[in-house]
Amino acid sequence: MATRAVDDKMPFMEHLGELRTRIVRALLALLVGTGIALPFSEKIVDFLARPITKLGYKLVFTAPAEAFWVQMKVGLIVGLFIAAPGILWQVWKFIAPGLHEHEKKYAAPFVIIGSLLFMVGGAFSLFVVTPYAIAFLLSYARETLQPMITLENHIDFLLKFTLAFGAVFELPLAITLLARMGLVTAKMLSKNRKYAILGAFIAGAVLTPTPDAFNQTLMAGPLIILYEVGIISARLFGRRPAPPAAPAPAEGA
Repeated sequence: MATRAVDDKMPFMEHLGELRTRIVRALLALLVGTGIALPFSEKIVDFLARPITKLGYKLVFTAPAEAFWVQMKVGLIVGLFIAAPGILWQVWKFIAPGLHEHEKKYAAPFVIIGSLLFMVGGAFSLFVVTPYAIAFLLSYARETLQPMITLENHIDFLLKFTLAFGAVFELPLAITLLARMGLVTAKMLSKNRKYAILGAFIAGAVLTPTPDAFNQTLMAGPLIILYEVGIISARLFGRRPAPPAAPAPAEGA
């Protein structure tokens, strides 16, 4: 019995060891990406300030080290986008042992498509959602109420939604993986479409930075489209049900 208990624990411990290895390597990829991004972080901060400066306002910082730490934070987040292929590769290597041999050929599409979706989501936030959101919020300024926006608050505002949209745009990839594992099917997803649409608008209300319906729709719309893409992907790449077993031959045949 004791030997059996040890044998039962070994796969779990090996699984934890593999997880630790993949996390360490993903962090190394993030470190490399951050190292590439940091020399450009000052110019990136100036670029991120444009939604404020083009409206005639200036950003301020209220602590001596605030501008420094903001540049470090920007370098880290940009490094995350640069390191996305390496991080996704480690994710794939972690889940690959649980896949069938013929499914392991999807490694390159998983990494490439996942990285592109993450970057497209971040770009959609920076160039479409947050400029409209900032213009809407600053429209409340008037002669007796002038905005004085700190650099840290503005950059945190942008980075929060850039990461959120980057993660949201991974939805088709997540659905495809679930379909490959047999946890969802295209038919199941189609049947629950109305709940997905409701969830998309709830997510838009929670995650978007403004209370107006226009900006909420800017998130809900892509979510619904991505859900439909996920259904198509699940139909094309989902796990097929196993064929019925052949009947056993009759005795004496």
